[in-house]
Amino acid sequence: MSQETYLKVEDLHVEIEGKEILKGVSLEVRGGEVHALMGPNGSGKSTLSYALAGHPRYEVTSGRVYLNGQDLLEMEVDERARAGLFLAFQYPAEISGVSMANFLRAAINARREKGNEISLAEFGRKLREQMKRLEMSEDFASRYLNEGFSGGEKKRSEILQMALLEPKIAILDETDSGLDIDALRIVSDGVNALRSPQLGVLCITHYQRILRYLKPDYVHVLLDGRIVRSGGPELAEELEEKGYDWIREEIGTA
Repeated sequence: MSQETYLKVEDLHVEIEGKEILKGVSLEVRGGEVHALMGPNGSGKSTLSYALAGHPRYEVTSGRVYLNGQDLLEMEVDERARAGLFLAFQYPAEISGVSMANFLRAAINARREKGNEISLAEFGRKLREQMKRLEMSEDFASRYLNEGFSGGEKKRSEILQMALLEPKIAILDETDSGLDIDALRIVSDGVNALRSPQLGVLCITHYQRILRYLKPDYVHVLLDGRIVRSGGPELAEELEEKGYDWIREEIGTA
């Protein structure tokens, strides 16, 4: 019997250099679900993603987070990744001198038990399959990771990593940022192809445009460090039409 996939965030408070950014965030993402987290700049969206990933600059002052029943906050950064947490960065880093293929194979093997490393043949097959799905030329595999990549190519590289690492929970931090229409469709199709009961997705975004492709099950609005509204896909459409001020007015913070 396979383990149930879920991420549970309970009353999470996070500070950066003594300033409280998240002020009690609670959220639950289960396998097979896509959740969208929307909010204006400075609301705490990226803070949530970095705090969950274990970035040392983001100090969790209170609250609990569980990944498949394990206490995520007790884990080191690498342990969180091995447990199945994946973060696609808004601004993926460039790593000179390390080919994308070598990076990906090392990342896969780092999450496996010693003696169960992926074979070169199996890795090559999976890599070619996923690159074809993301409409990436095979020569990308030999290029240095993200070096000289366009914005769209970097985002495809992130989804390629997600496909090969097979996480339990994937956090997409503004993956749609800087993408043109074609790249947005390709990246979204790549995410949709990975949807399964074993994967839960939290998509952090400003805009509805990527949600037209991803079709989230739930939409949450983060304002001033708190989730102030949750609903279905229609909530994203309402935000697109009215902006965030109408919610501020409703909750009395305008």
